[in-house]
Amino acid sequence: MPQDATAQEPAITATGSATAVDRTAHGGGASTDSEDGWHKTACILCENNCGIQVQLDRRRLAKIRGDKEHVHTHGYTCNKALRLDHYQNGGVRLTTPLRREADGSYREIGWDTALAEIGAKLKAIRDQHGGPSIFFYGGGGQGNHLGGAYRGPLQHILGSRYRSNPLAQEKCGEAWVDAHLAGGHTVGDFEHAEVSVFIGKNPWQSHGVARARTVLKQISKDPTRTMIVIDPIRSETADLADIHLQVRPGTDAWCLAAIVGAIVQDDLIDHEFASAHLTDDRQILATLRAVDIAAYARTCGIEEGVLRAVAVRIATATSVSTYEDLGVQQGPNSTVVSYLNKLTWLLTGNFAKQGAMNVHSSLAAIGSYETELRRTPVSGALMPAGLVPCNVIAEEILTDHPHRFRAMMIDSANPAHSLADSKRFRASLAELELVVVVDVALTETGRLADYVLPAASQFEKWETTFFNFEFPVNSFQLRKPLLDPLPGTMPEAEIYSRLYEEIAGVPRRRLAVLRTAARLGRRPYFAAFAAMAALDKTVMSKAAYLLYRTLGPTLPEGAAQAAALWGLSLKLFRTHPDAAKRAGHHTFNDLFDAIITNRSGVDFTRDGYDASWRYGNRNNQKISLDIPPVIEALAQLPQTPATHTSTEYPVIVVAGQRRSFTANTIIRDNSWRKNGSTGALRVNPEDAHAWGLDEGGRARIYTRRGTAEATVEIDDRLQRGHAALPNGFGLDLPATQSDGVGSADGRPLIDSDLGTQRIGVALNELTDSALRDAFAGNPWHKHVPARIEKSATSLNKPGPAEPSRS
Repeated sequence: MPQDATAQEPAITATGSATAVDRTAHGGGASTDSEDGWHKTACILCENNCGIQVQLDRRRLAKIRGDKEHVHTHGYTCNKALRLDHYQNGGVRLTTPLRREADGSYREIGWDTALAEIGAKLKAIRDQHGGPSIFFYGGGGQGNHLGGAYRGPLQHILGSRYRSNPLAQEKCGEAWVDAHLAGGHTVGDFEHAEVSVFIGKNPWQSHGVARARTVLKQISKDPTRTMIVIDPIRSETADLADIHLQVRPGTDAWCLAAIVGAIVQDDLIDHEFASAHLTDDRQILATLRAVDIAAYARTCGIEEGVLRAVAVRIATATSVSTYEDLGVQQGPNSTVVSYLNKLTWLLTGNFAKQGAMNVHSSLAAIGSYETELRRTPVSGALMPAGLVPCNVIAEEILTDHPHRFRAMMIDSANPAHSLADSKRFRASLAELELVVVVDVALTETGRLADYVLPAASQFEKWETTFFNFEFPVNSFQLRKPLLDPLPGTMPEAEIYSRLYEEIAGVPRRRLAVLRTAARLGRRPYFAAFAAMAALDKTVMSKAAYLLYRTLGPTLPEGAAQAAALWGLSLKLFRTHPDAAKRAGHHTFNDLFDAIITNRSGVDFTRDGYDASWRYGNRNNQKISLDIPPVIEALAQLPQTPATHTSTEYPVIVVAGQRRSFTANTIIRDNSWRKNGSTGALRVNPEDAHAWGLDEGGRARIYTRRGTAEATVEIDDRLQRGHAALPNGFGLDLPATQSDGVGSADGRPLIDSDLGTQRIGVALNELTDSALRDAFAGNPWHKHVPARIEKSATSLNKPGPAEPSRS
């Protein structure tokens, strides 16, 4: 069993490397809210956003521990959260806007100049080509969400219709299926489930389940409960599982189709639930009755009897929860897999009850749950969740189509590093008339931008996450800044508000009316805002901006960026007042006050299990199982290729495996890793022998899109013909920031042209944007056909220089 690294791990002293950050400045008022020196905030490295406490040493996050008073995570945290000083102080920060000059160099400019020039260029592009030609790409990592609320007014005034974010590389197919079936985002109740199924998911490393390692161990130790893992790799979660279905890479759809087919063919359906709640099931049931279970078992490499036994275990359980993740969502047939996953619990009656799947409340929706999808303007790609699929962005630019994207606003994201086929995506950025990046550092994307605007870090401003996925009690945490912002940086709310004013002008009369009302109190403010909205229907399109400029200055402790939460609290009370009142809030102002004052978070809704029908807009308690194009794709599985290797590329590489010391790339500092510092390529022992690879030696990986080199780690957890590279590596960091970590012989790897060093593989120099899901466009990051050979060199050379934007 793997060693636990949860809340029991003692607080550690962070060891961020020396940088250009001023370490002598004090944190200011943000760090004075704790009598014992511990300040409450949250981890920002995964969707769970575990509550933590921090002790400061000037600007260092010197000690970190779990927050036992946190309303959802109760003191739990993993080893990664304990090293967050490497995010705050480990990289080289930007502290002034940058403008790219004609020769390709950057020039430091003032904020007024930067915003005036950007505003003028955005207006010119809108006026000449139309607002839809301006494309917004916003990321925010796993905790930088609040600033995104203030993009809306800017997008509206520009007439921008298209946006995307990293979720469009993974969750959109599932969101579309959820929209058709449950009507909203579904989550499992793993703390109470009798059977837990993880599909392409290793929560021991990637979490996603609150208090993941604690919950996994509880399930594993309980003889009345069963954990089932479907994963081609024998992961740490698979070690704890009762049943590990170690499928051949890319055959998850056949595995799940065989299981669901057995549920139908062996009459394991919960007929009482189906009769009461399932409709339009004729086509899918006929398709599943036609599944050749024995043939599908041979395709996925699992014995037929095992798959039938799994079907029985799921069908006879009192409760079942499932979790699919990037292992299948970034592989072949991902939307079909999402559909089959949800059929496992719908056909067996595991919805809207304890221990099963439920639809939850939301304070702010991350994406839309619509069944009728828009299409992109050039390629006509479907847009599940209202997002442009990341794999088609370059196609929407590299064309002479009159409706192509002409400008791109990129907020707290690094698509030049994170999107498939980096070389092509970087070339597309070079063709745009304007690229603006808002970020804390000069990222790989920032180096290709026309303007880079320095943001305050996530611990220097009021911030939150909208990953509020709990049920039946849902919670929310507003994080107070630990530190004052570095001079020269701004929070996103201010950046977007000032850009809005550059383009639309300052609505002085409206601001004056609302500011006067705000000084009188919340009740007069509400009356004034409501009256203004009744008289002018455009007010709601700029609501976040108006709240920030008028209500924001009245909020305690400089919490102006939290003003948008007042509007979200009002919206929640209008749609789900009883749930909010059961959580202890009598009015929306009570809820808003609780949010801005409770540092360990607040429960904002409390429900019974029947609320899943209401949150999914299924008040008649009926679910239609009919999604014709997906059912047709499922019916075509016998004719669908189950393998994607060839003589030239005989191996499947996972580009982005989660490991103990990998995280998302907002940590621009390689020194935080205690283990796995080289970003090794893991290969099966028999493959290593066949290819002449040695532990600690070097291998070269070849794909259709590029090549890279990596240190070799031999690992029998992988099948033959399957290899894995970790996520979080391959950043081009300043050459002076080596921290003693570099190539296999200890020397930093320098790209003399860029003045940067790279440790590990930049994965998307290997991935192919043409390999994508047929419905959602999800990239096959976890299923990359490749060839692996012993390297003739000892260095992992950086990739080619980016195309010039001069």
